[in-house]
Amino acid sequence: MSSATDTPLAPLPPVFTASAVVHLAALGAGLWLPGAWPWAIGAVVLNHALVTGAGLTPRSRLLGPNVTRLPAAAVARREVALTIDDGPDPEVTPQVLDLLDAHGQRATFFCIAERVAAHPALAREIVARGHGIENHTARHRHNFSLLGPRGYAAEISRAQDLLTEVTGRRPQCFRAPAGLRNPFLAPVLRRLGLSLVSWTRRGFDTREHDPAKVLARLTRGLAAGDILLLHDGNAARTATGRPVLLEVLPPLLARFEAEGLRAVTLADGLAG
Repeated sequence: MSSATDTPLAPLPPVFTASAVVHLAALGAGLWLPGAWPWAIGAVVLNHALVTGAGLTPRSRLLGPNVTRLPAAAVARREVALTIDDGPDPEVTPQVLDLLDAHGQRATFFCIAERVAAHPALAREIVARGHGIENHTARHRHNFSLLGPRGYAAEISRAQDLLTEVTGRRPQCFRAPAGLRNPFLAPVLRRLGLSLVSWTRRGFDTREHDPAKVLARLTRGLAAGDILLLHDGNAARTATGRPVLLEVLPPLLARFEAEGLRAVTLADGLAG
C-alpha cells in the first residue's frame, strides 16, 4: 500500500507565503517603529481571521484549488454531477441505486472508507452499476479541520488504500467532512494525486426534514455544469421516517430530464 510519506513534499498554498509576510512585517514594525505594536498585532489577528474564515467556507479557493463546477466541456455537453456523501448506507444506498438506474443517470458517492470496509459488497455494487466512489476520509472525523499535515496524510491515505482495496479503483477526488479544512490540506491532496471537490449547490438534507425545501435549494438556478450535494449517510428523515434523499431524488432526476441535463460521474465530467 502506498503512503503519503513516500512522495516528496508538495508546495504550500500561496496563503502560507502571504501569512508569513504579514507575520514578518508585523514583527519588524513592532520592533522598529515606535507605537506600532497595536497595528502589528491587529494585522496578525486579521490574517488569522481571514485564513480561518476561508477554512470555514467550503467553496473558497484561498487555501488551494477547489472544484465547485464542472469544466466548460461538460457544460457544453449539458452535464451535471450528482454527488452523494457519507455512505454507503445498507438501507438507503440500494434504493438510491435503483432510482438512478430507473432514470438512466449516474452519480458519484463520496464514501467514508470505514463504511465501505463494513459493506464491501454494496460498495462494489455502486461501481458495478456505473457510478463513482471518491474519498470522503476514513472516519469522517468531526475535528478534521483541526488536523495538521500528518493527521491529514494518515486519514486520507488510509481512506485511499481502503477504497482501492475494496473497489479496485483508486479515487481521484476528495471532499472534506462538511467541506471544512485548513491550509495544511492542499499539499497533502497534491501529494496523493487528489483534487478537492466541493459543490455548486447543496440541499442541507442532513438537517432539513422537508423534501420540498431541499429540492428547491438544489433546483433554484440549476444549470449545466453544477455539482449538487446530497447524503445517503446521516440523512435527515421526513415526518413519516423516510430518508429525505429518497423523496428528493425522483423529482430532481425528473427535473434533469425536463431540462435536458445528464448526470455523470465526476470522473467523466472532469475529464474534459
